[in-house]
Amino acid sequence: MKKFAELQYVRPDMEKIFARVSGDIAVLKEAKNYEEFRNAYMDYVEADTELETSKTVAHIRNTINLLDEFYEAEMVYFNSQMPKYEILKKEMGEVIVASPFKAEMEKEFGTILIQNMEAQKQLSDESIVDDQVKEAELVSRFMKTQAAATVEFKGEQIGNYGLLKIMQSTDRAERKEAFEAWAKLYEGIAPTLEEVYDGLVKVRAGMAKKLGFKSFIPMGYLRRRRFDYTEKELEVFRKQVREVVVPAAAKLYERQKEALGIDTLYYYDESIASPAGNPVPIGDKEYLVGEAQKMYRELSRESGEFFDFMMEYELFDLDSKHGKRAGGYCTTLPQYHAPFIFSNFNGTDADVNVLTHEAGHAFAGFTAAKYQKTPELCHSTSEINEIHSMSMELWTYPWMENFFGDKAEEYRREHLADALMKIPYMLCVDEYQHKVFENPEMTTMERRAVWSGLEKIYMPWRNYAGNEFLESGAFWIKQQHIFLYPFYYVDYAMAQMGAFEFYTKMKEDRKAAWADYYKLCAAGGSMGYFDLLKYSGLHKVLEDGSVKIILKGVFEELGL
Repeated sequence: MKKFAELQYVRPDMEKIFARVSGDIAVLKEAKNYEEFRNAYMDYVEADTELETSKTVAHIRNTINLLDEFYEAEMVYFNSQMPKYEILKKEMGEVIVASPFKAEMEKEFGTILIQNMEAQKQLSDESIVDDQVKEAELVSRFMKTQAAATVEFKGEQIGNYGLLKIMQSTDRAERKEAFEAWAKLYEGIAPTLEEVYDGLVKVRAGMAKKLGFKSFIPMGYLRRRRFDYTEKELEVFRKQVREVVVPAAAKLYERQKEALGIDTLYYYDESIASPAGNPVPIGDKEYLVGEAQKMYRELSRESGEFFDFMMEYELFDLDSKHGKRAGGYCTTLPQYHAPFIFSNFNGTDADVNVLTHEAGHAFAGFTAAKYQKTPELCHSTSEINEIHSMSMELWTYPWMENFFGDKAEEYRREHLADALMKIPYMLCVDEYQHKVFENPEMTTMERRAVWSGLEKIYMPWRNYAGNEFLESGAFWIKQQHIFLYPFYYVDYAMAQMGAFEFYTKMKEDRKAAWADYYKLCAAGGSMGYFDLLKYSGLHKVLEDGSVKIILKGVFEELGL
């Protein structure tokens, strides 16, 4: 493999790929024995791996600079072609599921592969190809609008990440000023974002109707490969969060208010834990990445090998810059078994969190590639994938002195509390999306009213200091998951429970806990959600009472 920046990108010839996969399907239909059947399937896997790698290279370079016209055009090309390709994959799945060799496929690759094919059968159809293209176009419009947004602050144009950093200032007046500019930034692009979201809601609801779903909710669950539970079971978890986590978070915010010495905790105060300010990294990007490499070498042989690979092939893009997509992510170049980490460093503790959270995703993908037979089996659903990342944040606690110096203990304490305090917001985002798709014809202001009502349930401490725009219920538009990945957010809360459980175990026996964690990473997506939890010795968070059991150790540590 070459370094990422040196990888040559060539637009794949989709007609040749369609012909190759169609040929594989023909062989599958006529195969006389399992060996012939398997060889045709593995030829498809090879073609799919090459296609996905090209698409991922283009995607990464597009998100690094959304203003780059070449890679924007490449993503338009993929967006127009992939729905047709998904129909071919659906046909292949139908052939395999109906084949006399299905049992042998299940024996070799696992039942989850067949479940994925059955899901693909329900999600792909000629009738929604144009809708899928429109959905991708709307998502692209959202990303470009958010990435380009700036607002004047103290005489200069500044974007989202710059303002978020200033909102952690020890000067409360400056925090407030930055908060008001941040709200103004989003108010300026709100008409566009809400128009885009309205389009996304309607196109997604329309696709669900064409495919025979009662609403987009079950379709969205199937997209996310949620085979083990429905929204009914998820409500059990929501109820536990409302009863157990919301009161605990409220206590922690009350402590924060007292520590800051203020009468009212406004939204712009939530992101700072003490009058002295949050712990900030003691070095620049090069220093942090260098310390991360030392840390992962010391954490375990496996994690050291992983991070050395990332460094050798420069599989990062971490700087925040104009035109770059917001947020952070980890993706994989399957042809090279190579993860890639994307972020927007801004000089806060979030930079270190990227080097632990996204590196957790990357480590899991790197590890699973050693053990799983196809790229598809290297990645599970996000309820599991986020356990990999959130647990890695906790595994790395012993090395925080290298990143925060004498503020390391303060960072650990605040990070653990913050992980708990974020959970109610995650459930708020999740329930909001459910309510939106229960009534996709809602107006913009009706959606804002729904959000506002849910905030009062999940975040009763939230106070926007009289800002009319945010008090109207518009805060949700800053959450890109709502636009890009429907129903992807509760997964973080569910996974945080698994990470907390690993944290309790690692304090008791790090060696045994690491063995279970490594097992989970190596298993990738070769089993379903519930089976993977059982395999790694974790509780099911959808069972009533499990949240209280899981959080017992964390509550004790936080004095709750």
